[in-house]
Amino acid sequence: MRALILAAALFAAAPAFAQANLSSATLVDASRAPAGRTIIDGAAWRCEGETCTATGGASQTAVRACRRVVARFGQVSAFTYKGVALTAEEVAACNA
Repeated sequence: MRALILAAALFAAAPAFAQANLSSATLVDASRAPAGRTIIDGAAWRCEGETCTATGGASQTAVRACRRVVARFGQVSAFTYKGVALTAEEVAACNA
């Protein structure tokens, strides 16, 4: 019975864990989006139009991760790294 309760608790927590590990970027210029998968600091990025998402990645700040993505994909209008969303000011600094 304990195993069943433990399994149910882990199943319920899985979406929260997936959200915390998800990263996303909204590109200003969708034409800069790479085709296929691009690895940046261990994060596997995939883009569809102006929206790019990734899982995984190195342990670093969201601002540093943003700068690394901007260097490869171009400017972003929004950025979230492992569940941490950048403010408008941080996005502006990332694009500078």
